[in-house]
Amino acid sequence: MSEEQTCGKGLAENSTLPAALGELVAATARVLEMHMKALDASDADAKRELGVYREIATTHRRIASELSTLSQLMASQRDLPMANHDMAVLMSPAPRHAFAGFVKQEERLVELLQARLTGDHAMLAEMGS
Repeated sequence: MSEEQTCGKGLAENSTLPAALGELVAATARVLEMHMKALDASDADAKRELGVYREIATTHRRIASELSTLSQLMASQRDLPMANHDMAVLMSPAPRHAFAGFVKQEERLVELLQARLTGDHAMLAEMGS
């Protein structure tokens, strides 16, 4: 007999998305921070770039932390009791439209990552992975 699906279990199962996005954003911050180490701080243009990269890396770190917190909150809701739902409302056009938009964004993210991976693999190979 399969276990009853609840909104709490759904939240917990879907906590992997913000967790993975947070890890990607944190990895981006690490790449930016490593790039900053290559800049000559005595060069005026490098100083400007350092400032920009520092701000962007800091923002990435904050967002990664917030995504991690979100993921943990979602995962902690596994035992949220099942509540009564108006299924007519859930199956109405507006929620379907919202979910279709979510699925479309997932597709766009997959396409973006696939396109980026080609270039990122090439750059990694140039770096002598």
